Amino acid sequence: MAHKTFISYKYSEAQDLRDRIIEAMGDDASYYMGETSDSPDLTDTSTENIKKHLCDMMYNTSVTIVIISPHIKESKWIDWEIEYSLSLSTRKGRTSHRNGVVGVIQKVNSGYDWFRFNNQHPDGHITTDYYNYKVYDIISKNRCNQTPKVYHCEECKSIDPLSGSYISYVDEDAFLANIDQYIDNAYDKSENDGVGYVICPSR
Repeated sequence: MAHKTFISYKYSEAQDLRDRIIEAMGDDASYYMGETSDSPDLTDTSTENIKKHLCDMMYNTSVTIVIISPHIKESKWIDWEIEYSLSLSTRKGRTSHRNGVVGVIQKVNSGYDWFRFNNQHPDGHITTDYYNYKVYDIISKNRCNQTPKVYHCEECKSIDPLSGSYISYVDEDAFLANIDQYIDNAYDKSENDGVGYVICPSR
């Protein structure tokens, strides 16, 4: 099912991936509400004008795709865009739901080792972990926040990569190969405004 989406990304290093995500959406790209090459240049405008422009694009969306790239924390806007996505916004007496959010990990040098690594546990299970210090706190605080937690394994405390976190991480390759699954998953978690998760809506 198509959902109105917004892509939050660092322009200087993730523009190409943004374009490939929009291309992978196929016909559903008509529901994309974010920036394109035809968007107005806001470089020299005020902070308040930029925020208004972003709010206008994001208000009617239901899913935010965040591209997790190596220098994401150098962006002036991504953490604010996520905060807006997780907040309940009111316009003309109508309050929007908070967006579902999915983090797409950018491939760098043909892999993802810059952001993820494996842990081997005493019971033999191998789990994936992430260098969460490389992303904004508002992202890491909305990870592993399912309540009550449902563990795949009680010994190693592994959780489901999609349902275990309100903001799930997905590799670029997997996301592009099955984009509907991951957008739908993010949307489904947002339908009840994040019930079942401890949402941290502020930076």
